[in-house]
Amino acid sequence: MANPNMKHPQNVAGSWYCTDPDDDNGEGCIACNVCYTGAPDFFEEDEDGNAFVKKQPESEEDKELCMEQLEACPVGSIGFDG
Repeated sequence: MANPNMKHPQNVAGSWYCTDPDDDNGEGCIACNVCYTGAPDFFEEDEDGNAFVKKQPESEEDKELCMEQLEACPVGSIGFDG
């Protein structure tokens, strides 16, 4: 489960977030590219390849797409506070 206390600093404000790669709980982004290739309208990579949320989903279809990325993340670094 993503650590809400270790959010990537480039996340836009909202319920969805990615964790910082420096998360000591082992849930930090590992730059696997699953989310930003699977949902490029919502996730982006920083200069090191680590993911952050660039746009919050609004429609149910967009939320489902982001949930697919959350479930596919191999280290659980995508979080949803909603």
